[in-house]
Amino acid sequence: MYAGPECVGKSSIMRVFTQQGLAILQDPTQIADQSDKMVYLKVYKIKDRTTYDLRQIWDNNIYEIVQHTYEIQMGSQQVLQKSKSDQNLIHDQLTMNDRYPISALQSLVTNQANMAATLSTSSSTDTQAGTSVVGNYQILQQCRDFFQHYFPSWLNKTTDDSQYAKIWDFGGHSIYHVTHQPFLSGNSMYILVFNIKHSIHDRVVTRYGQSLNVTYLQSMQEWLTSIIGCNSNQDKMIATIENDEVEYSLPIVLLIASHGDYVTSKEQGKNRFIEFERQLRQEMPCYNGNIYSSRIIFNCNPQDNRTVTQAERKQCSLRLHGIMKSFVQSLPFMCNPIPIRWYIMATILHTPTNSSNDEITSSFINQIRQARVRKIMTLREIQSLATDFGLFETTEQLIAMLSYLHDLGEVIFCRQLDEYGIIITDVDWLLRIFRSIIQLQDCQSGSFMIQSLYEEASRTGKISTKYIDYVLAKYKLNDNIKKSIIQLMENYDILCTIKSDNDQDESHYFVPYLLRSDVKPFDLRGYHVSKILYIGYERHNIPYIPDGIYYCLLSSCLKEWNNAKVQLYYKCAKFYLTSSCHYIIIKKDNFHIALQYCYQKLDNPIIAKSVKSMVQASIYKNRPHDTIKQKLSLLINDRMPRFKGCTARYYVRCRKCRNLTFIGNNKNLQNKNLAQCQNCNTLFHSETMKDWINCEEENENDQCQRKDILLDQDDNQEVVSSYIFVVADSIGTDWKKLATLLDLTQDINVINSENNEVFGKALTVLMKWKQKLVEKATVKKLIQALQEMKRYDIIIKIKARR
Repeated sequence: MYAGPECVGKSSIMRVFTQQGLAILQDPTQIADQSDKMVYLKVYKIKDRTTYDLRQIWDNNIYEIVQHTYEIQMGSQQVLQKSKSDQNLIHDQLTMNDRYPISALQSLVTNQANMAATLSTSSSTDTQAGTSVVGNYQILQQCRDFFQHYFPSWLNKTTDDSQYAKIWDFGGHSIYHVTHQPFLSGNSMYILVFNIKHSIHDRVVTRYGQSLNVTYLQSMQEWLTSIIGCNSNQDKMIATIENDEVEYSLPIVLLIASHGDYVTSKEQGKNRFIEFERQLRQEMPCYNGNIYSSRIIFNCNPQDNRTVTQAERKQCSLRLHGIMKSFVQSLPFMCNPIPIRWYIMATILHTPTNSSNDEITSSFINQIRQARVRKIMTLREIQSLATDFGLFETTEQLIAMLSYLHDLGEVIFCRQLDEYGIIITDVDWLLRIFRSIIQLQDCQSGSFMIQSLYEEASRTGKISTKYIDYVLAKYKLNDNIKKSIIQLMENYDILCTIKSDNDQDESHYFVPYLLRSDVKPFDLRGYHVSKILYIGYERHNIPYIPDGIYYCLLSSCLKEWNNAKVQLYYKCAKFYLTSSCHYIIIKKDNFHIALQYCYQKLDNPIIAKSVKSMVQASIYKNRPHDTIKQKLSLLINDRMPRFKGCTARYYVRCRKCRNLTFIGNNKNLQNKNLAQCQNCNTLFHSETMKDWINCEEENENDQCQRKDILLDQDDNQEVVSSYIFVVADSIGTDWKKLATLLDLTQDINVINSENNEVFGKALTVLMKWKQKLVEKATVKKLIQALQEMKRYDIIIKIKARR
């Protein structure tokens, strides 16, 4: 898998490596492949680096073992004579009606699959496999003749070297990082590319010369943490690379450089490469066992085709190929045979390409696909398909096969959805849908409404259902498929549903990674703002928190708080907690997650004190920082199994050295707000700890006064008329609970059916309550109901209005 920052030349290196030639002004990778795909996939032969069609490889493997087994079974002349008439009969059946009814085809394939079942532990390269097979020679003959008739390309099979690699070219744009999660595999080899003309601390530069808000170091940290974190196995292995023994752990990351045409000499290139890798080791020492520095520098300038340049490209490609081959051949699982039944199932599930043998196979394989294979299938449906064609052995084997195809990128196997998991059989189709939704810069024309929705998404980080419906219309999806697509994207936190407080408001989806980097920060001048509390990990455990994890954290918090009022700017989110009248701010800070809370400044000192007490009580009682830390830990454990079990901690900034220190070492200190810095050993008073961790004492003193502060003597006499509209405008979906607390006799269902908007429903409840109690409908009773609901925000609005 080729990975790295955007515009470093990954696609160009891949083209040189697979001997495809360079393209002048090549388009940027779109979440990775050509102009309409998210992942650029190529299959090449390890022996000679020539590219292949994956389905043809599978076809060849199946035919080779069938032919080999057939030859062993047909050892006697008597059997050969007897089978000749059978062969003619089957051939006549095949040629008489080239488009079988599907039932007849299933019967034939069942016979084939019965033979394949006996070969389920055989590899296409295992020359001894056939000796252990005791099968019916007629079935073998049917298989051989059937495959020869429908797949003539198999006759050109070569058996010298049957190891192949599948190349992925991931788009480096930060907008795409959140979509990579379904495709990362711990059993893969990653080619990490950097631009040698830039320093590791330079900002990433686009192909148009624009500097981004991210450095090359941050981009490399993003990639390395995401790649290495996806594999829990840290076993050590040995590979012999260029006559040296190298100890490594999976996944393997090969470091190579691009833009060699900017290097004036080999010595300068070598020195720049060494400096880049030195700083990378210094920043992320815990990944040293996964990274191999190749010192290879590619010159991929398409306008430089001098003989010496072409020779250098060839030499770089051969060196990279040699290193990759040495690592691959040292992997223990590369010696494991692939069951034949897997190849047959993969051929059935595989999306047809435009290769020449599609027309030949369409009369058989495509009939099966059209009848039984859908773009989205459940595990039960796949199992039923495998069973009907004699390819099912056990559920565990079926899951292993799907996991194998998932690692290859042939299917997406999501086990979290449905009871047993769902399978996407057409990965390109899914990626085109993903791209249509998240690649917002494609919206160049259209109706003003669509352009407005597009602008809203890039400005707010929220996508409306109207926009989703618009971009998906061209795919002609039915409601069930559309629902499955949304569920899949929600499962991978590519988007998250926002539930509106108003039943009539249009639904939106939360997509924080779509936000433009030039969106202005929050204006907090009218708010009391807490000190910053940091959540993170020790650098030797997790040296960097990826953006993808941060965006998933925001989505997880959104689900927890069901907060439609979330606001965003670049790598920062502000959630409004209605019940306690304050905001929680969650910001990405490279190695940590930074937290703050804030609440409105008020002129009335009594109300201001009440609000402060209320906010402190909420922080102490609800502990939102604990919720955020717990969610971060769950995400790390689930999405980055390498770091499972690592402990997330709270950090504060030392007042002397300004470094972060975790607050777990102050238990023996008498003053709860004292902290001791791990870096400089300084004791200091931490306002952060007072704001977040130890607000209990101050809050207990205020809490006794809160009811007295919120309830004045006048509240018992004052009628509610002046405040009905304030409450109705603010109560939102809590109007039902308010109705229950004020008057148990009100028919909520009738009120709900007679009014379209939430405001009208709430207003009806309040008016009916006032009409029934007349002068007894006091502000005091209303405030008591709001207190029971913990809607202090509305109580404060009532007090402020007075």
